[in-house]
Amino acid sequence: MELTLNEALQKGIEAQKAGNFQEADMYYTAVLKAQPKHPEANHNIGVLGASAGKFESALPFFKTALEVNSNIDQFWLSYIDTLIKLKRIDEAKAAFDQAKSKGLKGDKFDNVELLLSGRATSKSEETQELPQNQSQALINFYGQGQFQKVFKETQTLAKQYNKSLTIWNLMGASAIQIGKLDEAVLAFQKAITIKPDFAEAYYNLGNALKDQGKLREAVEAYQKAISIKPDFAEAYNNKGTVLYDQGKLEEAIEAYKQAISIMPEDAEAYINMGNALKDKGELEEAIKAYQKTVAIQPDNADAYNNLGVVLQNLGLIEEAIEAYNKALSIKPDFAEAHNNMGASLNEQGKLKEAIEAYNKALFIKSDYVEAHNNMGIARKDQGKLEEAIEAFKQAITIKPDYAEAHRRLSSIKKYTVDDDHFLQVQEFYKQDNLTEDTKSSLSFALAKMYEDLGQLDQAFKYLSEGNFLQKKLLNYSKDRDEKLFSLLKKTLPELYIFSKDLKQASTKPSPIFILGMPRSGTTLIEQIISSHSDVTGAGELKYVSQYGANLALGSKAINTASLSEFRKKYLSELSKVSNGKRFATDKMPQNFRFIPLICAAFPEAKIIHVQRNAAATCWSNYKQYFSSKGLGYSYDLQDVVSYYRLYSDLMDLWQSEYGDRIYNLDYEKLTTNQKTETKKLIKYLELDWEKTCLLPHTNKRSVRTSSQQQVRQKVYQGSSEVWQKYELFLDGAFDSLLSL
Repeated sequence: MELTLNEALQKGIEAQKAGNFQEADMYYTAVLKAQPKHPEANHNIGVLGASAGKFESALPFFKTALEVNSNIDQFWLSYIDTLIKLKRIDEAKAAFDQAKSKGLKGDKFDNVELLLSGRATSKSEETQELPQNQSQALINFYGQGQFQKVFKETQTLAKQYNKSLTIWNLMGASAIQIGKLDEAVLAFQKAITIKPDFAEAYYNLGNALKDQGKLREAVEAYQKAISIKPDFAEAYNNKGTVLYDQGKLEEAIEAYKQAISIMPEDAEAYINMGNALKDKGELEEAIKAYQKTVAIQPDNADAYNNLGVVLQNLGLIEEAIEAYNKALSIKPDFAEAHNNMGASLNEQGKLKEAIEAYNKALFIKSDYVEAHNNMGIARKDQGKLEEAIEAFKQAITIKPDYAEAHRRLSSIKKYTVDDDHFLQVQEFYKQDNLTEDTKSSLSFALAKMYEDLGQLDQAFKYLSEGNFLQKKLLNYSKDRDEKLFSLLKKTLPELYIFSKDLKQASTKPSPIFILGMPRSGTTLIEQIISSHSDVTGAGELKYVSQYGANLALGSKAINTASLSEFRKKYLSELSKVSNGKRFATDKMPQNFRFIPLICAAFPEAKIIHVQRNAAATCWSNYKQYFSSKGLGYSYDLQDVVSYYRLYSDLMDLWQSEYGDRIYNLDYEKLTTNQKTETKKLIKYLELDWEKTCLLPHTNKRSVRTSSQQQVRQKVYQGSSEVWQKYELFLDGAFDSLLSL
């Protein structure tokens, strides 16, 4: 197929970059045959001649390029440089004056002015620069990946051309590629001593220091490069990456923004900024950054994978799966995308498909510890504890310091004093320089192990340690929750009006909200209800908070349109996880905060408020390591009691206004009189009675909460008294709950 002029020009450029000068000449000549005055082809063929030392033959090509387009600074630079090399200084000065009259300027033009004014010697004299043909040969070898060859040859040539910027810069760059970082740093420092304003050398020095782990020094080097060359987009981007590695997310994001302002089509800067925004919790902005990345680079599998992670964190599971599928269509052997796909499928309760995805990840990358860990989680959710234990052990075998896998394994095993895993975690805990996150996970693991051994004093000691560290890591303050609950109360009057005005609606699926304090028994209630043939148990859904918190907190106007928008978004997401059934449960416990919003938007919804003994609930919260970062109150005994009081006070208010909409279910009554209480519950839901509702332990749906093991057993009594065996260590922390 015949090439267009642009295609032929592009192929010539690619051949020239690869060092295939004869092929490049062929393409440029073909362009000039069709269009003799094509400016880029004339310029580029001139560069080929000048690189070979054929300055006289190159000059007419540069001149033609300028006659056609005199606004390209590189055309002028090539032309003037060739005149200087031909020692036609007067013509070079005249050309330089013409360039200046057109407003062209920059560092390279400043250097030309110095050369022409006689205040600087020629570049080759100043730096003892390599001849052009040798320099180009080294650059070509580097471009071909022959880094060892370039490193050795530059070391040899440096003895003769000790002040050659090309040699020292290429020596440093090739040294980085072969892992000789100390030599790289020395080479770039040498280049900088020759030319203190050599921005590229500072940039490359930053890269070497970054690879050495000298992050502070790397940032300084990038900043120096930027101060010399303010439009150095790559330096801003790499500076952002180092700041990101330091955990300085705000500064990293600002650096990426600077890179993008200089190079708006810099896909790498966008994906890097997306990663920083994701870690900072600015998920909506992260999505925009990843979407911009794939708009620029549609085949960027990493961006689609990272986009999926953010969508998954937002609870947009279908959209996350779509992003992972896109990543895998681009890169089928992308183990991380298979693993993340598995996590999303697990969120949907599609455990078989999730396990298939984890197996694909492990087939590609057998030592992928996160996939082994996730496999353990999926097997646990299935109730297959032996397989789960084996998966967690695999993760720990590969990565003995994988604290999360140790913690998860501890939650499903029973321990004896000589258990190898118990001894392993004890030794791990003694190590110096553990991160607070690692030490917290190990503390929770040890608390469980010592409880199994009956050593409650040791169990409470490690539980206290783990909770203390978690509260510190989350930087929790009860003031935030107090302010939150106050705002929720303020919007009650407006929402109450709408809850009275909306007419009964009929939807499929119709939502059943199961709510209350976390660890109050909501998982068991969902197991009971979803044992009914007309009900899908959808688990803990984030959609009420995600789409409605701004309404419930008064940061968005409450009106018919905004409530309808919230309702539409919620029901759309609920339908995706309902499996086509008439009803679907949403057992996000903390939806208790949003009861007025639920009543206003869903007149057809059923609301089940699960209540359990206050002390038992608070203890169960304190004892639990929550994956969610939004339950910071649970890691301090006083905080959890304060939060329970906030919850109790809020529910009293909601009961006074919406008592006819809320079904209050007593967990203790359910465990002591299961059949009667279950029948009353099913009647409230207006469902036909089915005996399977008395057998929640036989329900095969996946359970992804911390109550997973309990609900696999028959309903039993006495769980609300378990906290009392620790009462000796609580120093009366729960005494104030007796009145509730």
